[in-house]
Amino acid sequence: MPYPDNTPSTEEMLNLPIGELAEMPVQLLAGLQDELTYAGKQLRAATARFNAALEARYATRATVARRACGKDTGTVRLADGEFTVVADLPKRVTWDQEQLARIAANIEAAGDNPAEFIETTLKVPERKYTALPESWRKGFDVARKVGSGKPTFRLEAAENT
Repeated sequence: MPYPDNTPSTEEMLNLPIGELAEMPVQLLAGLQDELTYAGKQLRAATARFNAALEARYATRATVARRACGKDTGTVRLADGEFTVVADLPKRVTWDQEQLARIAANIEAAGDNPAEFIETTLKVPERKYTALPESWRKGFDVARKVGSGKPTFRLEAAENT
């Protein structure tokens, strides 16, 4: 059967051995990639819509339940027929970095250790590291570890030149 008639469905693809999938003609792989990309977008859109419907249905009840417990965030459980709805509103805390730096300086000036209260993370953005003079970079290299993430591959149609 010629491409694209022999392109396996997502369900069929899940049952194919990796080696067999890897040996498919590149046109089939590109077609599968397009299908998976489309399906992923559809799933994300459907999930967002579904979550919006759950929020529309339960947000007010969850807010009332949290207030009854004396809290603005966190998890509450709501009964809905034979189901329990677990409604979670995570707490997101952000800190003004300049204010924290001043507070840390004040704590240190008072003779205490700000590290008892404030966590500090030191890092060098890669863009700034590569902009350092070579002699400086060598000094940073002892503290720099380079790893890699998960490899990804994307097929694109070759441009006709």
